[in-house]
Amino acid sequence: MTITITDYGLINDTHNLFDITFFTDQIHTLLTHSPAHVNQWLTQTRQQANPNQPTVVGLDVEWRPSFSRNIENPVATLQLCVGNRCLIYQLIHTPSIPQSLFDFLKDSNFMFVGVGIANDVEKLVYDYELSVGRAMDLGSVAADVMGVRELKNAGLKELVRRVLGREIEKPKRVTMSRWDSMWLSLDQVQYACVDAFVCSEIGRRLIQG
Repeated sequence: MTITITDYGLINDTHNLFDITFFTDQIHTLLTHSPAHVNQWLTQTRQQANPNQPTVVGLDVEWRPSFSRNIENPVATLQLCVGNRCLIYQLIHTPSIPQSLFDFLKDSNFMFVGVGIANDVEKLVYDYELSVGRAMDLGSVAADVMGVRELKNAGLKELVRRVLGREIEKPKRVTMSRWDSMWLSLDQVQYACVDAFVCSEIGRRLIQG
């Protein structure tokens, strides 16, 4: 797998920027818990959207794993990816959620795509009252478009392989890591970004052709 990450190392405590290279694609990534920076990212996203067709947005969430059946930790990060721009929003550390995010997620001009997205959407509503207007599960879309019924229950790794012809790794040391940490590691940033990016790319190829 060909993935590299460049850390801009910004000297502040509100946000940082990264460039993540996934094979031949470079994804410009904002990591933040600041409502103002989220608002700015969403404003830019709206400005770049095509008014004549829905914009495909890769959506994913991460949270700290729980090893008790009676406890499920809240969503720690929300990842959104549009084209080669990715936002990793640390919901668990934000002082407030901007109204622009509530509006964006409910906007019918944006199609949010992911694997098992129904569970992510349900958790966002439960944890933060964030509702998603148009959500589409990539497994179901792939099964319909490619005519392969078993893809309906495929995981992200399989969909990346079948649709994009790429390989991704999902190491447990990252999957099961402390996503509620104030300072995410480079491995976590890279993992979170790539998951959202490949969701957006799969969705774009399957839906827009």
